[in-house]
Amino acid sequence: MQYRTLGRTGIKVSPYALGTLMLATSIGNPDPADSVRLVHKALDAGINLVDTADAYGDSEEVVGRALQGRRDHVVLATKFARPTGEDPNQQGASRRWIMRAVEDSLRRLRTDHIDIYQVHRLDPTTDVEETLSALTDLIRGGKVRTIGTSAAPASDIVEAQWVAERRGLERFRTEQPPYSLLNRAIEREVLPVTQRYGMGTLVWGPFAQGLLTGRVRKDGPNDLRRAAYVKHVSDARRIDTVEKLVPLAAEAGLPMTHLAMAFTIAHPGVTAALLGPRTLAQLDDLLTGLDVTLSDDLLDAIDAIVPPGTDVGTLDQAHVPPALHSLPLRRRPLTERSAA
Repeated sequence: MQYRTLGRTGIKVSPYALGTLMLATSIGNPDPADSVRLVHKALDAGINLVDTADAYGDSEEVVGRALQGRRDHVVLATKFARPTGEDPNQQGASRRWIMRAVEDSLRRLRTDHIDIYQVHRLDPTTDVEETLSALTDLIRGGKVRTIGTSAAPASDIVEAQWVAERRGLERFRTEQPPYSLLNRAIEREVLPVTQRYGMGTLVWGPFAQGLLTGRVRKDGPNDLRRAAYVKHVSDARRIDTVEKLVPLAAEAGLPMTHLAMAFTIAHPGVTAALLGPRTLAQLDDLLTGLDVTLSDDLLDAIDAIVPPGTDVGTLDQAHVPPALHSLPLRRRPLTERSAA
């Protein structure tokens, strides 16, 4: 395993990182002991970055159990801000919630510090200075080593960098956006911005939530677990594009999973890609593709199918700015809409 520097933090991480959403017993692997074996196998293969979140059910507990005795050799990342309960204050990026959320995550992860603490989604109702101030205190108190964002638009990343500089606060050092053969929009603004500010970029969804595993073909069955509640995995445009990519993989002698992973880590702005296996067999398949290198000709062929900086369809989890989904922000009151 070759290692890359996480932005300008000096932290060395593997290009393949382990995402652990599918280790949650309620939505992924129902056997925590099997998940522990999966984590150990990933670590034995040289993967040293493990990413989870407080909103991933019991994923943090499973990860904490798996890292007992091996914590010092792992770059441990988790996230906060998504709802974790019925209380309206058990979510978001306020100081009040951050200080509670970090303690809960530390307890579940069985550790005294988090290496990368990420805002799962920036909270439009909270001033970013409030968020950065609280996270700065966590770093200075030794509970967090570095901080980051997830699925943040380029404009919000830039604003946060300027606020941190003006106020003398710790700045976001990482970003975790979606990126795959089908979703390349971050190449247009997000990746150039993270590179400009020396941020590490940990991309998620390299298999497009299962569409790039080879399991879903046009006019065939769609047995993906997510198909029941995620619309974009049944999007005809995306499936049609997969049909164009399958021959490229076959011609190169690669499984679709290997093509998908190798593509994501080939971009100079990408530090690591999060793979999310649910079983040991899935992890075994992915580990056999560690040494895959895509040629310029193959990357050119991919560009011809999905042009750089473009998405095929829209992810259900895609960021929607408040100005678009909030009616009062895009419609004047009825009495003020006319010119007369």
